[in-house]
Amino acid sequence: MLLVGIASAAAVEKDFVPLFNGRDLTGWQLVRGKGPGYVVDNGVLVCPADGGGNLFTDREFANFVLRFEFKLEENSNNGVGIRAPLEGDAAYQGIEIQILDDYGPQYKGKLKPWQYHGSVYEIAPAKQGFLKPIGQWNREEIVADGRRIKVKLNGTWIVDTNLDDVKDPDLLKRHPGVSRTSGYIGFLGHGTRVEFRNIRIRVLP
Repeated sequence: MLLVGIASAAAVEKDFVPLFNGRDLTGWQLVRGKGPGYVVDNGVLVCPADGGGNLFTDREFANFVLRFEFKLEENSNNGVGIRAPLEGDAAYQGIEIQILDDYGPQYKGKLKPWQYHGSVYEIAPAKQGFLKPIGQWNREEIVADGRRIKVKLNGTWIVDTNLDDVKDPDLLKRHPGVSRTSGYIGFLGHGTRVEFRNIRIRVLP
């Protein structure tokens, strides 16, 4: 049974390639960094509490499956920018997937539905209740496949949305990024500590 489990896990990870080598920021570029920006500590990519900014990949991606692990502290706030340009606010000029300590005292009971962890910022709310307690590692998967965006957190799909369903003209005006078909992937730090590891990607047709 153990051998079957190992084989199944290997099949699930087929064609994934690492985006982070665990040693340095090769393959990444810091845009509008704050303080120390992002650092590598014992194989982990860290957005320090006195750092952050936007850390983007060196290359652009269109359709993909992105997998990574992350660990939050109290009131941690970050995001994953996808199909984003290097200029402007990635949450609007691209698409941002929220990374947030929903239960932190700064946020608990104060969030709009589309601000909770895993939500497509201002576009699609995520199902709640699947974050692990602060200090524990979470597993996340983001799928960008044409107009469909999906987010899986710790084994549960919490977002499954079609960008074509966004019809509000004011929302579309604020978020020109929903019409983009490719761009950079990045972590969007807001001056709170978040740790990342095992960042890998599989490119889709």
